[in-house]
Amino acid sequence: MFGKVSKVVGGALFAASLIVPSASFADVIEEKPSALAMTGDAVFARPVLFGMTVVGTAVFIASLPFSALGGNVREAADTLVVGPATTTFVRCLGCTQTGRKDDVVVAGTN
Repeated sequence: MFGKVSKVVGGALFAASLIVPSASFADVIEEKPSALAMTGDAVFARPVLFGMTVVGTAVFIASLPFSALGGNVREAADTLVVGPATTTFVRCLGCTQTGRKDDVVVAGTN
């Protein structure tokens, strides 16, 4: 029983990891988080958000037949899997907004 559940959860996490890179083209973040914000994010927030991603994936798989019958599979996937995964993996450490923080390149004057 445990082997089947772990295979399903592992497969769902793998599928979610294929979706997340497409979400990395989000808006550029202009935040400058403190060391305390980064530490709190790494120690507390990210593990909780990762747990929410795993639980959301399991709930999505369990509710997939009902979502398919209701015609809202995309909405359920976005809410239960993609949203928490994006917040977990596509957010700079300590930032409050979801998105990728890019280095700012300043053009020199000649």
